[in-house]
Amino acid sequence: MTAETSQTLDRGLRVLKLLADTDHGLTVTELSNKLGVNRTVVYRLLATLEQHALVRRDLGGRARVGLGVLRLGRQVHPLVREAALPALRSLAEEVGATAHLTLVDGTEALAVAVVEPSWTDYHVAYRTGFRHPLDKGAAGRAIVAGRGPDQELYPGYVLTHGELEAGASGAAAPLLGVTGIEGSVGVVMLMDAVPEQVGERVVRAAQEVADALR
Repeated sequence: MTAETSQTLDRGLRVLKLLADTDHGLTVTELSNKLGVNRTVVYRLLATLEQHALVRRDLGGRARVGLGVLRLGRQVHPLVREAALPALRSLAEEVGATAHLTLVDGTEALAVAVVEPSWTDYHVAYRTGFRHPLDKGAAGRAIVAGRGPDQELYPGYVLTHGELEAGASGAAAPLLGVTGIEGSVGVVMLMDAVPEQVGERVVRAAQEVADALR
């Protein structure tokens, strides 16, 4: 800690991170041990976080992340979209196809940023807010593949054809190494198959977006 930082706020944020990393919640004693502070401090931290709905405690006394974090989470999409737009614009203009950033939203894939090329005579219309199952479409499949071993992603991107729109092919690569965000960057085009060089360009774009989000 430095003179410019708040020890109490730091501990509160550490509590939230610890709770976010467990599916079963943590007791006051467990939090006390993990934080290296006494139980009284933990009680005060939890009481404050509960007032803001960021933490809830079940009947057994175990603390869990509260629904208040969802309200904060809704503000993440605009920030992520802003960070991703330069890479998406470059991708769309270079390959002449609609580029998109897709994030996980529950059990679905949600397009949070879309850029269409400016110079093509026609391209696939793909709108921000479009949802589809994670097991359909290149964007969702790339996210799922990114959860597994690296060899599942060879050569680094996923290709699909006609899964979400008849006659359209897609290529997508997962965002890797970005803490707290599951997503993919991809393109969709009216072709029978996506050229290999486009797939490779999508991988580079996904890396550019990941770098912008770190």
